[in-house]
Amino acid sequence: MRGKIWAFGLVLLLAPVSGLAQEASADAATLADIRAELVTLTRDVAQLRAELATSSGGNAVDPGQAQFGIGGSLLERADRIEAQLTRLTGLTERLEFRIDTIVSDATNRIGDLEFRLVELEGGDVSQLGQTSLLGGAGAEGLPDAAVTGGGAGAEPAPELATGEQRAFDAARAAFDAGDNAAAVAGFQDFLTTYPGSPLSVDAGFLMGQAHAAEGNPSDAARAYLDAFTAAPDGPRAGAALLQLGINLNALGQNEEACIMFDELSLRFPGSAEATEAQGRMAELSCS
Repeated sequence: MRGKIWAFGLVLLLAPVSGLAQEASADAATLADIRAELVTLTRDVAQLRAELATSSGGNAVDPGQAQFGIGGSLLERADRIEAQLTRLTGLTERLEFRIDTIVSDATNRIGDLEFRLVELEGGDVSQLGQTSLLGGAGAEGLPDAAVTGGGAGAEPAPELATGEQRAFDAARAAFDAGDNAAAVAGFQDFLTTYPGSPLSVDAGFLMGQAHAAEGNPSDAARAYLDAFTAAPDGPRAGAALLQLGINLNALGQNEEACIMFDELSLRFPGSAEATEAQGRMAELSCS
């Protein structure tokens, strides 16, 4: 039992803060499970302590523990374990609250950006729906194999609809040829025709690049925002956040750009995109 308790403690105390931001939904569920088990263990220890106090007065010493220099009666050690379990239960509750706060704050930021971008585009903000919870089960990402080409043990790429790959390739060819207007039209048609496609994140990201090359930072920011929210933990997420911040800066939205650069640094520390984001934050004198 003691080994399990310390294992829980190490998991909680060594969990990186960046991991909390990047995998908030999964971590929250894990913490809830750990907290439930800690509560059960606390109850079991309390019952054991009561039995020890009744049967032996709590004065028996476990020989197996004594050889390691762990002093005190069984009852005293049970008291210490119970106190530790109580502390760890409180810690899981604080971490769970922190995760919920991070997820809520990030979701609100995305919602605010969507609102401001629609305003900049002259759109109807009343048509905006509720922003999906960041990191929720509804987020559809681009499979790693679709970006990296897969590898040994990689999951097979999802089967594409007839003409889906061809439509994407045609838009990509226009983009590679420098025909950005045709690329934008092609990627927009692709996203409209094949919503939820495993290639949709790539299509949205490349459409953002084409918009930026055409000198349309507002449309580019919208495309990068859509690409990020579709797969906030996907392989394009860091680059999408970086480009979103760059285009918000181009629109004069420096405060929002700083928020995106800061979010990128928190979510993907050590990445090339995070390094560039930190440099841009310094240039903008982000607080």
